[in-house]
Amino acid sequence: MTLIDSDLSGRRQDHQTNEAIPLKVGQVGVANFGSYRRKMLRKSGLYQIISLYDLRTDALSEAATEENAQACRSYDELLGTPGMEAVIISTGAKFHAEQAIAALKRGLPVFVEKPLCATPEEIQALLSVQRETNLPVGLGHADHRSDPVALTIRRMIEEGELGKIVAFEKTTAHSGGFHIKQGDWRGDPERNPGGMLFQCGVHALHELMFYFGPATEVSARMRYDLHDTQTADAAICHFSFASGVVGTLSAYHVTPYRHTLSIFGTQMSLYRESRYYDEKVKLLKQSRHPEGNFESLEAAEIGGIDDECGNIRAFYHAVRSGEMQYPSLIDGANAVAAVFAAEEAAVSGSNVKIPQCARQDSLEAIPKP
Repeated sequence: MTLIDSDLSGRRQDHQTNEAIPLKVGQVGVANFGSYRRKMLRKSGLYQIISLYDLRTDALSEAATEENAQACRSYDELLGTPGMEAVIISTGAKFHAEQAIAALKRGLPVFVEKPLCATPEEIQALLSVQRETNLPVGLGHADHRSDPVALTIRRMIEEGELGKIVAFEKTTAHSGGFHIKQGDWRGDPERNPGGMLFQCGVHALHELMFYFGPATEVSARMRYDLHDTQTADAAICHFSFASGVVGTLSAYHVTPYRHTLSIFGTQMSLYRESRYYDEKVKLLKQSRHPEGNFESLEAAEIGGIDDECGNIRAFYHAVRSGEMQYPSLIDGANAVAAVFAAEEAAVSGSNVKIPQCARQDSLEAIPKP
């Protein structure tokens, strides 16, 4: 049975009967994306934020008032909050590994935003501590099981509607590079390897792995001369996947916003596109004409409800009932491992094998396209 065939809606209906007891959590990082995360925690109805910590005292005070939560003077104080059941980490990526490891060693499950961490050594440290503690680690990547468009794409691949997958082209771009300030971790190549590829391309890799399985090899070219930071402003990467699929992932940090995905098949091609933050995602399909005549585009039929709380809902059930986690620590680790390999490939000018942190147990195997 594939993921698509399983009765996810029925399973979630069963869960709703067990979602009466909110999970008491502490959160580090309360503003910017931390503010969005707090909004999602409230929206899910599954969490009660009881303690908060942030380096910015003004933001911390405001958030503590909004959440009716304790404002802590340090991260260590937050970890010692009586009655706390898990920690939400919404800080910059350079803090993720250290903060997650500290929480796990205190016996607390953690939910950490993407990218998971900033170095290969941090991947190994996180995996080691989770093996020792056997505690859930949730990731801020999208739960693609809760995204009707992603589910439609995967179903069409699994059912052979596209024929044999030839290749893909993925682009992720916005102008955030112009807003990087002196001293910001995003301008530090040691903490932001690959620039936009690390910050947003890692989301794209997580999505591509949902469709095609593990990425195995990469070659890349990057530019570092378009803005006054030392991180990559543009990255063009060629990836190979264990399923045999090949394709290009391009990430730009100094251009107008655009997120697109094209999947080319021998019978049909799919085009997923989002040009603006507030624009509804489009999914178009183009079938091959048997005589090679003009082939028109049409909208793909998409069913289901988009649950933007899917990842934190999954984390809740992993903590409460031990359910298999997706997105998991392994999913986040495999995504950043591909980024680190791409940076290495760009510097060396050679193809680089992508290390597999572990088999993707949180999703059933995807058939070879």
